[in-house]
Amino acid sequence: MTQPFNQLPAPQQAGILCNDPRFQRFAATRQGWPGQQFNNSASAEYLRQVCGIQSRSALASNRLARHRFEVLKTEFDAWTGKLASLR
Repeated sequence: MTQPFNQLPAPQQAGILCNDPRFQRFAATRQGWPGQQFNNSASAEYLRQVCGIQSRSALASNRLARHRFEVLKTEFDAWTGKLASLR
């Protein structure tokens, strides 16, 4: 039985997101490349920059980075339409 995404450790969630084509498009758009799609490596670099970390494994122990990651996931969910966006 697989665990729900939100119950996985943050570093594992980050790895999954960086391999998600929707997140890759989101990251490219946020970096000023609308209509483009990053590869998993560029998506991982974007995530590390946003979270202020050198490695996604830091999400396991760095509270500020984990908070930034949670905000990023929320923004991504709003971008994909999973969450209602503010008007």
